[in-house]
Amino acid sequence: MKRGKVWWVDVVSPNGERIRRSTGTEEETLAQEYHDRLKVELWQIARLGVRPRHTWDEAVVRWLKEQNHKATIQTDKTHLRWMDRFLSGKVLDTINRDLIDKIMDAKLAEGVTHATVNRVLEVLRAILRKCVNEWEWLDRAPYVKMLKEPTRRIRYLTHNEAQRLLDALPEHLADMAAFSLATGLRRANVTGLQWSQVDLTRRLAWIHPDQAKARKAIAVPLNAEAVLLIRKWIGKHTTHVFSFNGRPITQVSTKAWYKGLSAAGIEDFRWHDLRHTWASWHVQNGTPLFALQELGGWESPEMVRRYAHLSADHLAPYADRLCALRVVDVPEHGTFMAQSQK
Repeated sequence: MKRGKVWWVDVVSPNGERIRRSTGTEEETLAQEYHDRLKVELWQIARLGVRPRHTWDEAVVRWLKEQNHKATIQTDKTHLRWMDRFLSGKVLDTINRDLIDKIMDAKLAEGVTHATVNRVLEVLRAILRKCVNEWEWLDRAPYVKMLKEPTRRIRYLTHNEAQRLLDALPEHLADMAAFSLATGLRRANVTGLQWSQVDLTRRLAWIHPDQAKARKAIAVPLNAEAVLLIRKWIGKHTTHVFSFNGRPITQVSTKAWYKGLSAAGIEDFRWHDLRHTWASWHVQNGTPLFALQELGGWESPEMVRRYAHLSADHLAPYADRLCALRVVDVPEHGTFMAQSQK
């Protein structure tokens, strides 16, 4: 049978299982060959115990069921939908390096960054590895080579820049941005913050595991600024802390946000960079990295080490050791020599 221009097969295996699968071809002769090979394979599986060949579509369905808990699952689904044009109906052992290179080239042709391409390839690689290591659907998986990503500097605001931005934003965005700078919470945790997650008496908020990127609960101590910001919004919405015109806020990267950035003269800055700013300010003020990791809900120390270069307090005693040397003039040689002070 045909779906659009492509032929599909619809067969019943010897064990009674009905299988519908794309042949991946528009030619009826090739589709018939695919159908005949599939019938033989199904017989070998049932009678000779040969391991069945699975399709990419089967792998995607199983992977999504197992990974449904991921905080980034919606992003993964977007990547999978994009790859569907290349992989739908493909038998897993036919996915090779040439096909992966074709997928990579097609994504690059859209003008995206290497980082964006790598996020797509990472989903592909994760599924293929599952097929080999856990599901035993493949003996081996093709190598998925990641593109080189440039090391980006941490983008954060100075205190003066932050104040200019807050002054340029409408009240609801300004308060949410200020709250992000006070707590380091991610966008979704700020827009989704509910009154049931806040205890102003104890000056504490909490993020439930299913709301956290690392799927671990986060305790959020509220400093004086964060408490004042929350108090401003008491009584404005029954469930959510921050709202606009009586409705919970879902989007923050709006025209008003970009207009505020422009008015404040701030370029190359995303909402998520408010979190980077919060972390950078903490490190610059002496917060240890282990404490910052817990405050920010990061899963591993490596995630916070990107901010380590912003503080050198622990290195200061070693730098001061050079003060134990003094420089003396040696006129006869016309040079200088360092001599230890006694």
